[in-house]
Amino acid sequence: MLLAAVGVNHQTAPLDLRERLAFSAEGLKDALRALREALYARAGGTGVEAAILSTCNRTEIYCAAPADPREALLNWLADSRELREVQLLEHSYRLVHEGTVRHAFRVASGLDSMVLGEPQILGQMKDAVRTASDLGTLGGTLGQMFQRTFAVAKEVRSTTEIGAHSVSMAAASVKLAEAVFENLADCRVLLIGAGEMIELVAAHFASRRPRHVAIANRTLERGMRLAQQVGAEAMRLADVPQRLAEFDVVVSSTASTLPIIGLGAAERMVRLRKHKPVVMVDLAVPRDIETEVAKLPDVYLYTVDDLTELVRSNGEKRQAAVQQAEAIIESRVQGFLQWMDDREQVPLIRQLQERSREWQQAEIERARRALARGDAADAVMEQLARSLSQKFLHNAFAAMHHTDPQHREQVTRAVQRLFLRPHRGCSDNS
Repeated sequence: MLLAAVGVNHQTAPLDLRERLAFSAEGLKDALRALREALYARAGGTGVEAAILSTCNRTEIYCAAPADPREALLNWLADSRELREVQLLEHSYRLVHEGTVRHAFRVASGLDSMVLGEPQILGQMKDAVRTASDLGTLGGTLGQMFQRTFAVAKEVRSTTEIGAHSVSMAAASVKLAEAVFENLADCRVLLIGAGEMIELVAAHFASRRPRHVAIANRTLERGMRLAQQVGAEAMRLADVPQRLAEFDVVVSSTASTLPIIGLGAAERMVRLRKHKPVVMVDLAVPRDIETEVAKLPDVYLYTVDDLTELVRSNGEKRQAAVQQAEAIIESRVQGFLQWMDDREQVPLIRQLQERSREWQQAEIERARRALARGDAADAVMEQLARSLSQKFLHNAFAAMHHTDPQHREQVTRAVQRLFLRPHRGCSDNS
């Protein structure tokens, strides 16, 4: 099996393209089913394995197939998102085998994240693998790669300081607000969503003790649970447009495929606030806040891409941790590739063992018949050994005699390595 990965991330593709390639949690299962059918048809009925990882910063397809599937993956991704293939070619990475393994290990370890060392990506990757496993698209090869991936990520995080010196997206959101408002204790904060990212944001803002915090979510019950944890107000998502003007800081991170805050609602907010500034941080992909909102006066709108510089800090300490992490990953990549090579040889080893047993059984039966006829035991044993040796060496002799001259030297060297290598524990003088 050959491993491959095709995808885009925050380093290779602009936000608008990443938005078009993002899969919602609800749509991911249907996408995986469609991908499996497409790959199965293209491979002529041969089994393939696949998983899709889709986050705010990346969309990646991991695959294991008998032949290189990268072109098929690129075609399917472009077709499924109604994009021209040339758009993906320009902004995507297309990895195969060793490159795929190394990339998966780096992603899970937080080395490929916008926030170096952030832990959220590991949970997202585990969710993606769980979805693929539930749908039956995760086979033995890809499943083993991801299990190794999670083990490597755990090792990197437990033996290096890769996550100890990073600034998270949540903390960066607070820093952006503090750049506009000198004292967040005087501010009213609206958080939209109730997922893991908003939980982190809520915790960071709570440490600054703002005057008021409200959490808006499509499911009010879930929003209430988070609101109780941080001492916030819970409100319905449908009430956001009418109440938007009440808040000085708005941070949004939902899985909605459509904007939560449109230009009309934002214009009304600006009028009601009478030139009082508002910081809006959109951590969602696809975006929760329409891009045109950034053009409004007194509105400071930031997207995930705008947070890049804020999360690049503690360079020297982080660089040392990166070097340690890369060394661990490289070692584990080679270990997994060795496992794959060994696994690929298992069918051949079994065939050779079966052929050896057949030869043994045939010669033993012949020897028994000779002994039953009264033949001398020494002669029978010599004939048994001679027959086994001839069977063992026959194909090697045939290959040497019948191979074309261009490849004869290569075959000769192979025969020498296989049959003339000294046995361990023996010497030429023994």
